[in-house]
Amino acid sequence: MNIKVRILFLLLLFSFVGCKVKDKPYWEDIQKFKTIDQQNSPIQQRILFIGSSSFTYWKDVQEYFPNHSITNRAFGGSTLLNLIEYKNDILNPYHPKQIVIYCGENDIANDDKVTGETVYNRFLVLFEIIKHKYPDVFVAYVSMKPSPSRWHLKDKMMDGNRRIETFLKSEKNTVFINIWDKMLDEKGKPMGIIFLKDSLHMNPKGYEIWKKEIAPNLKF
Repeated sequence: MNIKVRILFLLLLFSFVGCKVKDKPYWEDIQKFKTIDQQNSPIQQRILFIGSSSFTYWKDVQEYFPNHSITNRAFGGSTLLNLIEYKNDILNPYHPKQIVIYCGENDIANDDKVTGETVYNRFLVLFEIIKHKYPDVFVAYVSMKPSPSRWHLKDKMMDGNRRIETFLKSEKNTVFINIWDKMLDEKGKPMGIIFLKDSLHMNPKGYEIWKKEIAPNLKF
């Protein structure tokens, strides 16, 4: 199936599924974003971070990138399906010059049936939504990370990373940011010292690794 036809099919599929959801998860998170935006009108042409808790926990992200203006609209333990569900809320108000995405590992962790290909297909839907609304925006995808608590899922995550990286290489104004390798020790396992006690989320040492990999790919 042609890639564009495939994306359109997936868009229709996910739109249909989304319409049937009555009790949306993370509804309160989205309402908090709306309250913030009502109190202070969003500044346009900033770098928009969207995704799951690895971005949500990065509350001081602006301090890591002082030469850039960043709006962080990541929420909870979201999946790519959640980003698709709330696409209007996390995209429409901001008119960003660049969008940086970290999402996908919760898709795998939350459902044994989800594969690397599933994550890839969901990413294609989100990517098409973004490009339809902002054709010229620069999109950066931060690879799914290795963590001690989810190391048993590494094969699915690596497969999803490979598929997304290959796709983005064929698209204009995109970049795949590989943080996976930088978070491994000399034995090829996740470095324990860069994680919080939950062995899933990162401490400042982990975010310093992300900073080094993400910074060269941010637009001025």
